[in-house]
Parts: sequence; C-alpha cells; structure tokens
Amino acid sequence: MRALELSHPDAHDCDVAIVGAGVIGLSTAWRLPKRGLSITIIDPDPGGAASRAAAGMIAPASEVRYQQHALYPLMREAAAAYPDFVAGVEAASGHDLGYRRTETLVCASSAADRQELVELREHQIAHGMDVDALTVREARALEPGLSPRLAGAFRAMGDHQIDPRRLVAGLLAALAASEHREHVRVVRQTAVRLLTESGGGVELADGSRVTAGHMILATGLAADLLADRPESPAAALRPVHGDILRARLPEGSAPLIERTIRGVVNGQPVYLVPRSDGEIVIGATSREDDLTGVSAGGVYRLLRDAQALVPAVCDLELVEVMARARPGTPDDVPLLGRLREGDGAEVPGLILATGGFRHGVLLAPLLSAAAAALVTGDATGMWDTPGADLAGVLRATDPYRFTTTG
Repeated sequence: MRALELSHPDAHDCDVAIVGAGVIGLSTAWRLPKRGLSITIIDPDPGGAASRAAAGMIAPASEVRYQQHALYPLMREAAAAYPDFVAGVEAASGHDLGYRRTETLVCASSAADRQELVELREHQIAHGMDVDALTVREARALEPGLSPRLAGAFRAMGDHQIDPRRLVAGLLAALAASEHREHVRVVRQTAVRLLTESGGGVELADGSRVTAGHMILATGLAADLLADRPESPAAALRPVHGDILRARLPEGSAPLIERTIRGVVNGQPVYLVPRSDGEIVIGATSREDDLTGVSAGGVYRLLRDAQALVPAVCDLELVEVMARARPGTPDDVPLLGRLREGDGAEVPGLILATGGFRHGVLLAPLLSAAAAALVTGDATGMWDTPGADLAGVLRATDPYRFTTTG
C-alpha cells in the first residue's frame, strides 16, 4: 500500500477527496475509480478508529431494536448486498476478508431474558426477519460449548459476520492493486479546514491543501470541519463508547464455538464472535460517559456475561482490550447526503457520510454505493445492491432530518 501513500500532497488535485478511511470511506473510495474518477483518501490512521474495534456482525435480525423502523430496510438491503460486495473486494485484492455465513444463535440466561427475546422475536418477524425458536438441547447440539443452564435460544439464519480489520486491509489492497491505482492516493494526515475559496477541498495539518471537485466527509465523530456551518447536521452526532475484548484459544485447541453467539444476561446484551484463526471477539458495552479509555467495570461485565453463555470463556487467553467511540445519531440511522447552506441550497460537491453507530460495517455496501451515486449523479452506481432504492436510502439518511434546514 505504501506506493499509494503521500505525506505532503502539495495541492494535489483530484476528482473526489474522501476524509476518513474507515469502512464507509474506504468502501466508497473502492467504487469510484471504476467510474474513471481520481481519488484522494485523507486519514492519519486508515482503519484505526471505530472500524478497528468493530466486531463485524452482519446482523439485520439480531441487531433489531424497537422504534427504528427507518433502519430495518437499510439493514436488510445491505446484508443482501454483502456476498457480492465481499466477492468483488476479494477478487480485486486477493485477500480473504473473513466473511463467514454461519448463522447466529441468540441465547437467554434466565426466564426473564427469554421472555424479552420472545417479545423481540415477534417484533422481528413482524418486520420480515427470519428468527427461529430453539430448545436449549437443540442449541447445544449446534454449539456444545453453550451452557446447559440457558433458559432458551433463538437462531437468526441470515445473520453472518466479517472481520472488519481484514475488510479494511482488503479495501486498501484492492485500491493499490486496481488498474486505476495511478488515480488513487492515501494521505496520512489530518484535515483541519474545509476550503471554500476557488473550489472545494481541505487544508491539512501541515498547511498543505488537497483540492477536489467533490468532498465526502466520512469522518465519524471528527466533525470539526463542519463546526462553522449553519445548523451543521454533525451537531446531531454523539459519542457512544464501547469496550470490546479479543481472546484466543490455546494453540492446537479445537474451536470453542463455530457460530456467533449473542445473548441477554440479566437484561444486558453480550456477544461472542469466532474468527477462523481461533480469535474470539467479545463485546460490547455501550457507554455515553466521559471515559474515553477502557472501563474496568465494562470489561468485568463482558467476561462475566460471556462466561454465563459459554463457560469455557474462562480458559481463553485475553489478548486485547480496547475502547472506541462510535458516532451515534438520535434515531441510530446514519447521516448520508449533500450538505446545505442555511437557506437550504445544496453546497456543490460536499457530501456527509457518518453516524454508522453499531451498524457501520453492516451498512457499508449500501451506504458506499449511495455515496458513490451522489458523486456520479447516476443511480446505476447502486448496480451491486439489487433492489436498493437510492431515493429511499437518501430519504432515510437525510443529514438534515433533525434541523430546520431540512
């Protein structure tokens, strides 16, 4: 990837500058050179923010929450697009992205937890989700590592997983290997100011500039670039901190679990996501507090609750403890669309793509296709998301739905 990287772009001109190299920014960048556009990606640490911590569950059913009706169709459409999205990135990069199509088991630790999941299943089914009820015996036949003390279990056949770290590496490799790679640059710097004079672009921390006909701000919570804009939609973002753990089986051990295990333990959610290399991701807390580092109480709860579902968790080697802030919105639906002036007029070439919260990895195929279509002005940019409705996506994700400018 080093061949693509610049430390001092020195007024590098391009068709599209993408600020933020998380999964959404990189997925969008991967699509645009195919349309003949030159791309500059600006990020001091590509893939190092929320994307690095993400567990990567492609879970349109088990991620359902009440009163999020605008989100459900986006989740279904994105999940349906994932196989083709993964196949395209793997073919372009030669990387295995760790995409696994094994179903997800959702387990209840107590009778009260089971009742909560029974009621949630009714809601999921009412909105077109495929969730089956299992006995504990049936669940343990699929995953013998589950606790025999569980109160119940459910199976979400369409809920899969991907390794976000492999996805980021694969997208960067695909950009480097692309036949259009001479039109792609990665600038490892921080963008500090939007340029409004003589076209669009950004000023970087070292004083250099990147000018571009189109700007996509996929900056997560780093919304300082919009601080001076009237009724900035980024003001709706809030940091939701999450603690997440990575553990590993002893060398030579048989797999502890084959499927993603989600559960409710005394009313609290927890999940275990197995990787093909023996790693198990355990997560995640959801904290809206001032603690930006790892929460000791959060780590304790995750290990305790994961062990309630899968007792042998206590035999794992804990190899990583991490916390990241995810960009949340009031309704948990992302912000994707063109930015506007105070009078409602669109700012030419300026697009916001952020607010993925828990769903950024899941929604990546859909949101990146929609962002690319905004740049090209051609809805056929949604070509690899069968059945997706660009207008519907943009209505649901309108950045100004919380402001009077909208």
